[in-house]
Amino acid sequence: MTAASIPFSPALANDRYKYKYLIAITVSLASVLELLDTSIVNVAIPHMMGNLGATLDQIAWVSTGYIVANVIVLPITGWLSAYFGRQRYFAGSIALFTLASFMCGNAGSLGALVFWRIVQGLGGGALLSTSQAILYEEFPREEYGTAMAIFGVGVMVGPTLGPTVGGWITDTYGWPWIFYINIPFGMLALALTLSFINDSLHQERAESVDWLGLGLLAIGVGSLQIMLERGERLDWWASSQIRLLAVASVVSLVTFIWHELRTEHPVVDLRILKSRQLAVGVLFGLVLGVCLYATVFVLPVYLQTIRNFTANQTGLVILPGALASAFTMGFMGRLQGKFDGRLSIAAGIGIFALSMWKHAHFTTESGMHDFFWPLIFRGVGLGLIFVPLTNLALA
Repeated sequence: MTAASIPFSPALANDRYKYKYLIAITVSLASVLELLDTSIVNVAIPHMMGNLGATLDQIAWVSTGYIVANVIVLPITGWLSAYFGRQRYFAGSIALFTLASFMCGNAGSLGALVFWRIVQGLGGGALLSTSQAILYEEFPREEYGTAMAIFGVGVMVGPTLGPTVGGWITDTYGWPWIFYINIPFGMLALALTLSFINDSLHQERAESVDWLGLGLLAIGVGSLQIMLERGERLDWWASSQIRLLAVASVVSLVTFIWHELRTEHPVVDLRILKSRQLAVGVLFGLVLGVCLYATVFVLPVYLQTIRNFTANQTGLVILPGALASAFTMGFMGRLQGKFDGRLSIAAGIGIFALSMWKHAHFTTESGMHDFFWPLIFRGVGLGLIFVPLTNLALA
């Protein structure tokens, strides 16, 4: 019997999606772990400085190293996933992230902590983008909104909950436990990955490795991230180091774009941005990410340094907004496809802008009641944007 003569069975289609919710929980758990570690460390910085005898400039590398490793790996996760196989790459990334978390908690010096944070970032960088690719294959098209709502709860709530979880853990058990807490969840995510996640049906392994593209990307993105992280401390363009990093970043990234558009097997296929809908979605996603992470990183610093809140109090201030974001995304996932997603995005932008206007009026006298509604508005605004934006970009 030929393949063409085999009748289509709805049971086969249903069997394909049998474990879709378990898979959604698995990839969302992995993504939450990765994103928590972008913000969970911030509230523990003073404790690390005292324990490791580091200055603020030195301890900043604990965050910088992790983020630089993340942003270098993130653009090439699609290529790496195809090269090694999606299941092996995703499982290996979780294992590397979990091992590095243990080593970060055990670090007895600043150098060791920074090194293992870089390793942790290399493992964690794969978890976010690979998770989305997995969900789009494991859910039927009509349920993409639900899939992105489940994923979005982790993506938006993860970094927002970081200060809450980090504050409580640091005050109760000490800073090493902000890393140890990853271990049981990492092991659970690894076991679920090996049990339920398979290689992509559309996977094509590259015939050759684009080493030049990899090198240019690492230098360009790494230099840019370090420049942005250290620019304020070094007085921006007054510093020769910042000027050197800026030149290295511009030259490397421009050369990278030129090279990737010409090579037959690029490490990042920039040609897909010929799709206007995807290109606009990526641009909006960039703006959304800047808005989210700018507030996530700045607000804890303001609360602890200007308002003298404890790490635990800082977390409690941020928690209502995180819950509002989770509720809104769950609601939007249920409504996906029932109305024009552009209306939701426009409403979300307006609500988020109102929140930022209220943020701008925080003062040294602001109290708990002043923070509540601006953070609620921020969570609702981001929730209204994320699910329809993702689905429209990848439609």
